[in-house]
Amino acid sequence: MEAILEREPDIGDADYWQQVYDMKPAILTITRNDPGDVKQRQLILTLDGQRLGQLLFGETLTHEVPAGPHRLRISNTLFWKTITFVAKPGEEIRFETVNRAGLLTYPLMAVMGAGPLYLTVRRVA
Repeated sequence: MEAILEREPDIGDADYWQQVYDMKPAILTITRNDPGDVKQRQLILTLDGQRLGQLLFGETLTHEVPAGPHRLRISNTLFWKTITFVAKPGEEIRFETVNRAGLLTYPLMAVMGAGPLYLTVRRVA
């Protein structure tokens, strides 16, 4: 893990807390607009155990996050992905999500009216 502060932290040191206070938050952006998306079902987003919201097709969610390590969980209520990342002060972090069909999705939808949708998450540079 890359050090964010200039020196080893001493939690009783006022200079340390001033450095933490002065850090710019990172910007986390999650999009769902890939043409291969089946455009059904919402994606539920949580960051560090706290719910951020949900994404329908064509939507984007942007959220400020403090510098440091984070766990992003994205779920379509059947499958989920958990991504860990480290946010640097002022960094823009972008993820692209796709709720996609598998080989049996459409045959199952025709027979049963529902089929599994698989989740893809990509970090965008």
